[in-house]
Amino acid sequence: MALFHSHCNIFCISILFSLLAMSSAQLSSDFYSSTCPKALSIINSAVCSAVSKEHRMGASLLRLHFHDCFVNGCDASVLLDDTSSFTGEKSAGANVNSLRGFEVIDNIKTQLETACPGIVSCADIVAAAARDAVVALGGPSWSVGLGRRDSTTASKDTATSDIPSPLMDLSDLISAFSNKGFTAKEMVVLSGAHTTGQARCQLFRGRIYNETIIDSNFATSVKSNCPSTGGDSNLTSLDVTTNVLFDNAYFKNLVNKKGLLHSDQQLFSGGSTDSQVTTYSTSPSTFSADFASAMVKMGNLSPLTGNNGQIRTNCHKIN
Repeated sequence: MALFHSHCNIFCISILFSLLAMSSAQLSSDFYSSTCPKALSIINSAVCSAVSKEHRMGASLLRLHFHDCFVNGCDASVLLDDTSSFTGEKSAGANVNSLRGFEVIDNIKTQLETACPGIVSCADIVAAAARDAVVALGGPSWSVGLGRRDSTTASKDTATSDIPSPLMDLSDLISAFSNKGFTAKEMVVLSGAHTTGQARCQLFRGRIYNETIIDSNFATSVKSNCPSTGGDSNLTSLDVTTNVLFDNAYFKNLVNKKGLLHSDQQLFSGGSTDSQVTTYSTSPSTFSADFASAMVKMGNLSPLTGNNGQIRTNCHKIN
């Protein structure tokens, strides 16, 4: 826990000095410097508190940002509840019974609406919270561009079609990320987010019982919590070695045939991405730098800016 708190405390100080201009013309890291100067510190404090209470929340907040950005851009559409006019994204296969962290975002939004009503978007909260969550777990930081606005609709169908599946083969993973403008290298580094968090038995049962590119001792140990029938919701850590820490152990696991999901091990299975996995498995600094760069790029996916969208008062509902 001491390590955890030091990351949060160092970061709380550092964000005050790191209002670096973003490369994106639309978003700016100092967007709220005059309208809501405490915005980033309010977000950071809430994230640090939530992750210290439950380390898994760090992974959940990062995943929330990813699943938001991959569906019509980083517009907080993922937070919207169903209405009479649209079915939201929460019930899509990739999200139902697994997406978490909504209460943390709601808590932050409540604090921000008190501090500076109607100023900070839900989309920016999700983006900044993802960065703070990674830092809280010992991972790299990056400058989060701000100024996104919130969508007024959501799409279950787009979430179903655009969010990559843990059952995908390498070629489909490359395509899914390419559709959002990412290279295969960026897909590999973003997959490194699986250095933290957990997955449900039903998503990796086929891998541990049927696949051959898997360490036999690893498969046996995972089977103990994931029977061949039943136990669909039983959780296992995506990174079997250092699940709480945000580090490069995920890639070391892949080299050792200990990827939990089919999509994880596909990155190191004799294909075009093997060399990239090897690089990250041996160089934590390269992984950290490349991950930070890819997260900046993801945060810039099709944001609503200017007069587009709105600043939701309640992240779950359009105004």
